[in-house]
Amino acid sequence: MSGADPEVGRPRRLPTPFDPAELAELRSGDAVLISGEVLTARDAAHERFARAIAAGEPLPVDVAGATIYFVGPTPARPGHVIGSAGPTTASRMDPYSPLLIERGLRAMIGKGRRSDAVKESMRQHGCVYFGAVEGTAALLSKCITAAEVIAYDDLGTEAVRRLRVVDFPAFVVNDLYGGDLYLEGQARWRQG
Repeated sequence: MSGADPEVGRPRRLPTPFDPAELAELRSGDAVLISGEVLTARDAAHERFARAIAAGEPLPVDVAGATIYFVGPTPARPGHVIGSAGPTTASRMDPYSPLLIERGLRAMIGKGRRSDAVKESMRQHGCVYFGAVEGTAALLSKCITAAEVIAYDDLGTEAVRRLRVVDFPAFVVNDLYGGDLYLEGQARWRQG
């Protein structure tokens, strides 16, 4: 069974780290609720990852089996774990994503389309891209129950963080089979 549970019409609950067999059941357009550990990284952190890989240095975090959320959260207000945490445009990470996917990155969360090179790397190495709904940063931050900086502290909001998320809502944009929600959605709209 994939995607939304047909008996109750609810999104599928997925714990991290993702089981490859569960990811294989997903199809573009499926709604999910993600719970567990998720890393954050944006442009500056991805550029540093790429430099470390090029220099043969270890990455500051193990990306094998991990999920990276493309986000640069705002500072937390008193009494909150994190500030607003909306998705960053994923295409900004496209030059770097294949390097991480080849090292076992299991999933990415962001907004917007991915390049053909990233989608091909995802198909070859078993990685899924989830879309978080833009414009919901304050609501998404309520799904984050813990946050700690674990690398590149000097990058401020773009530092790499380890988040604990509960029922973080997302949609499968690119599945393991080449499905692409953006292309399929446009095709359905044109037919309608």
